[in-house]
Amino acid sequence: MAVSTSVPSAKRAEGSGSARGGARFWLRELPGVLDRPLTSYYLLAGTTALLTALGLTMVLSSSMVDSYTETGSAFSLFQKQALAASIGLPLLLLAAHLPVAVFRVVGYPALLISVGLLVLTVFRGDAYGSGAVRWLEIGGVTLQPSEPGKLAFALWGANVLARKEELKQLADWRQLLMPLLPGCGTLVVLVLIGTDLGTSFVLLSIFLALLWVVGAPGKLFAAMMGMVVCLASIMIAVEPFRVARLMSFLNPQTDPTDSNFQLLHGLYALGTGGLLGVGIGGSREKWGFLPHPESDFIFAIIGEEMGLIGTLSVVGLFGVLGYAGLRVSSRVSDPFARLAAAAITAWIVIQAMVNIGTVIGVMPVTGIPLPLVSAGGSALIPTMIALGILMALARSEPDARAALAARGPGRVQRALSWLGLDLAASGAAPKRPAAAAQAGNRSRPTQAQARRNRRR
Repeated sequence: MAVSTSVPSAKRAEGSGSARGGARFWLRELPGVLDRPLTSYYLLAGTTALLTALGLTMVLSSSMVDSYTETGSAFSLFQKQALAASIGLPLLLLAAHLPVAVFRVVGYPALLISVGLLVLTVFRGDAYGSGAVRWLEIGGVTLQPSEPGKLAFALWGANVLARKEELKQLADWRQLLMPLLPGCGTLVVLVLIGTDLGTSFVLLSIFLALLWVVGAPGKLFAAMMGMVVCLASIMIAVEPFRVARLMSFLNPQTDPTDSNFQLLHGLYALGTGGLLGVGIGGSREKWGFLPHPESDFIFAIIGEEMGLIGTLSVVGLFGVLGYAGLRVSSRVSDPFARLAAAAITAWIVIQAMVNIGTVIGVMPVTGIPLPLVSAGGSALIPTMIALGILMALARSEPDARAALAARGPGRVQRALSWLGLDLAASGAAPKRPAAAAQAGNRSRPTQAQARRNRRR
């Protein structure tokens, strides 16, 4: 008996020792893994795939009740989201393999198109809720032009500052702000006419991120920060419903049946989930209690159905995405790539922080979606394209470019080469390493040697 009881103990000790050894091994190997050439690319691809899959699952779960009530089908909203994801995925893959120079070219027309659509929205858009005019119907398709406007402004602003940096024109503060500040101001004013404070805040965050990365003087950056704070205060003060939201945020228990109803039920959902949640599909708040559970407050449904583990996983995924984006920005050598990577990363991560902060009650309700997770094709497709661009910028890192050149072209590169796209500019074109070429030349027989071999 003594022997039989000691063997499992020995096995447990051996198992725990091997587990500790495995943990130490991964801790030792982690710096080496992070130093690999394509780490940024794989981190972005992995987090994008996980967040998109999570978003489709939670949109289906959170929208089934409302979809069935409105249309008679529990899958109507999920089908729209799945269609948007099926459109966004090939666009993401295409963007991930395009040359970086393409993104510099499309920034200007994309911004002009976005401004045009926003102007059209002001005059012909559909009103919603408390007078918000944010949606435009074109050919039976409803879209929110401010969402692609974020991507257009990030690319355009990065190109403007990169060109000035290449021409050594950033010594003067006027060159830093012109035409970046008027361009941002135009988008913000058009978005504010539609009473969309959340999107305006995201656009201003992209503007500040571009100034920070390009190396704006501290006084200028502080002045722009102060301008943003003053502008936000004015935008809140001039609209009574925004003042009411702010008062509700400061006193969440004052009006639990009206202005604070959504916030409190979002907290109820998070509290109900506990550590592990009630299970996918088991939410109670989505049964007519929590408004907009599939969009603005989908994070609350994640907390209710997947618990604290699920919410921390979502926060961790956005943290990894932010790390990968900033890693790309710090490693690329091209000024445009550095600025564009920082702008796109700031847009997605800050928007996620604002959405999550709203749900957990540390920020006033703003009504912006959780990137890749919330329902809405107008937000999902531009976000997927932006992440595809970020992957392309990751492929343009010097070490990644060399690794891809040594690997040779993949299927996507070959398909794009058939379309006549210059993949050499993106760093994805096959390129024979110099050492291999020299070895090949040495191993290839000369004509004289070939004649001697034939005589033999």
